[in-house]
Amino acid sequence: MGTCHHPNWIVFARLPTNSNNSPRVIFYVNIRLKSLRFLLCKDIFDHRDINIISFTINDICHYILNIYSNSSHSALKYLKDTEVNINNVLLMTGDFNIRDSLWDPSFPFHSSISDNLFMIADSFDLALSVPTNPGPTRFSDTAGESDSVIDLMFLLCDSIELDRHTILTES
Repeated sequence: MGTCHHPNWIVFARLPTNSNNSPRVIFYVNIRLKSLRFLLCKDIFDHRDINIISFTINDICHYILNIYSNSSHSALKYLKDTEVNINNVLLMTGDFNIRDSLWDPSFPFHSSISDNLFMIADSFDLALSVPTNPGPTRFSDTAGESDSVIDLMFLLCDSIELDRHTILTES
């Protein structure tokens, strides 16, 4: 297993410290954006399930978070317990592995883990972005198991794009 490499994309992933510590999140940034000077910021979060990259626009540093939340939600617990004051987080996205009626109308329950996720998002001044075409983001290969919404995106609260993204589906 490894990452895909393509000449048009720059890969940002933290290096494993041992064989049990391989990263489970990665960023790909198109080379057309390289003038924004993207950097992997493992000095802020050094966790196998959290990537944070910075970039600069008009001499202002901005951040993007990518998170994988495993079944025990270790990344969310880490973020909840780690006090970091980061300004200018524009986007937090990831596979949060949380089913909740708040974003999945086919799921009838609320999860307390969602409360932690919203608390984390709020600490970065982010809000859940609702797609213009709601639908599943994970499609089950198992018979009898329903599709679900577990991939989410949180954007800066004042962003005009907050509820304007679209989920691309296979035709």
